Amino acid sequence: MKLEHIGIAVKDLNISNEIFEKLLGKEPYKEESVSSEGVRTSFFSAGESKIELVGSEKNGSAIEKYLEKNREGIHHLAFGVDNLEKEIERLKNEGFIFINETPKLGADNKRIVFLHPKSTNGVLVELCEDVK
Repeated sequence: MKLEHIGIAVKDLNISNEIFEKLLGKEPYKEESVSSEGVRTSFFSAGESKIELVGSEKNGSAIEKYLEKNREGIHHLAFGVDNLEKEIERLKNEGFIFINETPKLGADNKRIVFLHPKSTNGVLVELCEDVK
């Protein structure tokens, strides 16, 4: 398992892109909509990991609800795995609770699942695997 990216919830993706472009000295390498989550994302390379800015694209999205309760900032940690189904099974056996146990298509050509923060000390954790 490796840290794949850090997800940051943002109210305005365009403004946040400008901030991170200045901070990192480069533009995002990718922007895309993830219709299953109702979000628009942009990705910046940061060494061996990435930063994903996540903004709401539709009313009622999980990010919109998150931002109503919280301020902008770190939303989740994503760990890359080689075999998503195997990791899901391993972590279920360890007692972790999942928000979704069935992988779905996420941003950046990944299959994803989320662990519930109740079982990860309050941190939203995403597991992701490259689509093959």
